[in-house]
Amino acid sequence: MVKEALNLIFESSPAAVYIFTFLFGICVGSFLNVCIFRMPEGESIVVVPSHCMTCGKKLHWYELIPLFSWLALRGKCHGCKSKISPQYPAIEAANGVLWVIALFFKGIHLETLLTMAFFSVLLVIAVIDARTKEIETSTCVFIFILGILRTILMRSQWLDRVLGFVVMAVIFFSIIFISNGRAMGGGDFKLVAACGLYIGLKFSLLSLVIACVVGSVIHILLMIIKKVGHELAFAPYLAAGYAVSALFGDIIIKWYLEKIWF
Repeated sequence: MVKEALNLIFESSPAAVYIFTFLFGICVGSFLNVCIFRMPEGESIVVVPSHCMTCGKKLHWYELIPLFSWLALRGKCHGCKSKISPQYPAIEAANGVLWVIALFFKGIHLETLLTMAFFSVLLVIAVIDARTKEIETSTCVFIFILGILRTILMRSQWLDRVLGFVVMAVIFFSIIFISNGRAMGGGDFKLVAACGLYIGLKFSLLSLVIACVVGSVIHILLMIIKKVGHELAFAPYLAAGYAVSALFGDIIIKWYLEKIWF
C-alpha cells in the first residue's frame, strides 16, 4: 500500500520527487564528507561535532547547509579564512546526482534505497582509497550488510549472490597469496567479497572487467601526462564498475552475448 501511494505521488509530480531525492542526497553527501575526512584519521564520525579542519572552529548550522554554505562562504572558513576543499560540494553534488540516477533507472522500489546506499558507500570508498590507498573495513562491512538485505529481498537469486561472495573472495585471495601482497591489498579483497554478495557473481565479473579496462586506460594516461608511478588505487575503478553493473549490467551482458559472442 505504501508503494502504491509513493508511485501515485511520483506519477503525479515526478519533478518534485527528483528534487526531493537530490536534496536529501546532498544532505547525506555532507555526512559522506565527514566519513571521508575522519575515518582515515580514526576520528569519530558521530560524537565529534562538525568543525574546521584547519583551526578546529565548531561550525554553526548555517555553515553546514550542503552546497549552499560552501558557495556562500566562497570556499573559505568563516573563522580562520583558510580554504575549504572543493571536495565538500563535489561529494555532496555527486551523491545527489547518483541518487537521482538510481531513482530514474530503478523506480520506486525498496531495492532503489539499497542501490542509493550502495552508491554512497562506494563513493566513500573510492575517495578514501584515491587519497590514502586504504579501504576502511567498516565500509566493506556496511556493503556486506546491504548484500544480506538484498539477498533476503531477492531470494530467488540467492545462489548467484553467495557464489559472488565466494568466487570473488577466492580469486582475490589467490592473487594476494601468489603475489605475496604486491598485486592487491587486503582492502581490495574485502571490497570484492562484500560487493560480490551484494551484486552477484555475473555482475561482479563484469564489474572487474570494467574496472580493469577503465583503470588501465586512465592510469596509463596519468603515467604519461602526470608521470605518476605504477602503483594505483584500484577501488575507484572497482566502484565505477560496480555502479555501472548495478544499473546496466543486464543490458551490457545481453549486448555482449548477442553482438560479440554469437
